[in-house]
Amino acid sequence: MFTQLYNKCLKLAAHKNSNFFLGAISFIESSFFPIPPDIMIVPMAIAKKKDFLKIFIIATIFSVLGGIFGYVIGAFFYDFAMYIVELYNYEDKVIDIKDALSQGSGFYTWLTILFLAGFTPLPYKVFTIASGLINFNLLIFILISLISRGLRFFIVSYLSSKFGNSFSNYMNKYGQKWFSIIGIFIVILATIFYFFLKFYA
Repeated sequence: MFTQLYNKCLKLAAHKNSNFFLGAISFIESSFFPIPPDIMIVPMAIAKKKDFLKIFIIATIFSVLGGIFGYVIGAFFYDFAMYIVELYNYEDKVIDIKDALSQGSGFYTWLTILFLAGFTPLPYKVFTIASGLINFNLLIFILISLISRGLRFFIVSYLSSKFGNSFSNYMNKYGQKWFSIIGIFIVILATIFYFFLKFYA
């Protein structure tokens, strides 16, 4: 089933209404769909090199909107939300974070996890739903989603338009590893910057 969905997304990337389908896939992937928008972004950016900015913007905006939808699922549809979270075996982690937040801690931990979920291969949909489950600050959720999703999709769209199939092949082999490394590096830099400002404030 996963392979069929993957191949279907590749076909949609070549469709005359590919921008519409990219927006739709980006939206539903943020709440329940298993195939990431990157599968469509790469061939679209290769085929339409001058449109890489438009492709990145469409994917980012609709992914964040889908993330908000996932947040709503978590906030108002508990049983369905927990079903999705349990599919990925994250229920214990969500409960631990919720307890930590209720005790006044855990905010920065969840902030970090949310960024990494949006940027790295972690299942972003689980964390959009979980953010609603734990009543995480919605405005901060949207901001972090815009940054993480936008940064990821910009990199994929730009490098695909710049290097074509060679980047696509590299992504298939090493993409998950490098996005994880870059994401962790960004978090470390942000943490250092935060403590630097706090120390000199």
